[in-house]
Amino acid sequence: MRDFADKVAVVTGGASGIGEGIVAALLEADARVVIADIEQPVLDETLARLDGRGDVSGIVTDVSNADSVEACAREVYERHGRCNLLFNNAGVGGGGVAKPWNWTPNDWKWCIGVNVFGVGHCIHAFVPRMIDGGEEGWIVNTSSDNGGIQPMQDLAVYAASKAAVTAITECLANALADEAPAIGASVFYPGGNGLLETRLWNSGRNRPTDLAREHPHVDQQWDYQEHKQRMEASGVKVADLAELGRFVLDGIRDERFVIKWDTEGSANVLAERAERVRRGELPTVKRGGAFE
Repeated sequence: MRDFADKVAVVTGGASGIGEGIVAALLEADARVVIADIEQPVLDETLARLDGRGDVSGIVTDVSNADSVEACAREVYERHGRCNLLFNNAGVGGGGVAKPWNWTPNDWKWCIGVNVFGVGHCIHAFVPRMIDGGEEGWIVNTSSDNGGIQPMQDLAVYAASKAAVTAITECLANALADEAPAIGASVFYPGGNGLLETRLWNSGRNRPTDLAREHPHVDQQWDYQEHKQRMEASGVKVADLAELGRFVLDGIRDERFVIKWDTEGSANVLAERAERVRRGELPTVKRGGAFE
């Protein structure tokens, strides 16, 4: 797929951050975009901001809820009659940082529910319809270096969720190649073009009350503003998320399974990890005392 004009695209978590950058790139390419997002006020603000930039609409959707995703898919097909592009981008951060043994049951339920079940629900609701439609299509699932390439030890919940997204996407791409070759799939690893200023950093704002943390964190809290100041002081700029969105579309045009800025660096880390696995060792690669 090289031309996105008049293609119908659904972007989960598209009302802010990386998702909004993908939406902006799609509108530049003259696609018809449906934003599926859990936050009605933010969705309304984003639609107002994008007014006049193309065919864009929104559907309030909770990807962790299968019925909500199914309702979204039905509405997309009632409005547009098809879906050519599905971006499973909605995600949450897991809620701070913690040693693996200090994540609570509700931390696991919330993060896995959105990041893993959300992708699964969207695949279940949209992909059979896309196959039955007989048109060319593409699915992009947003993963992370953390888990998808190598996990960070104090973010085990998030890393586990993103490792799952990477595995799911590989299974999906292989199955589509066998059963529906007009449709492809990619795994997207954000980052590489600067600091990603997204709402993932405060995703707890949408955490359901019934999945609230059972007790306060006992580990050091992650302060995004402090992190941002350190990064900017070291010369790292805030990423242009629309540029990142254009990069994702270029990855689809090039039919890349892995959409990532620095594939060579990741390949080197994975090669080192593979060698350690061959020796039966802990595979984690550290450089300069820090995890890659």
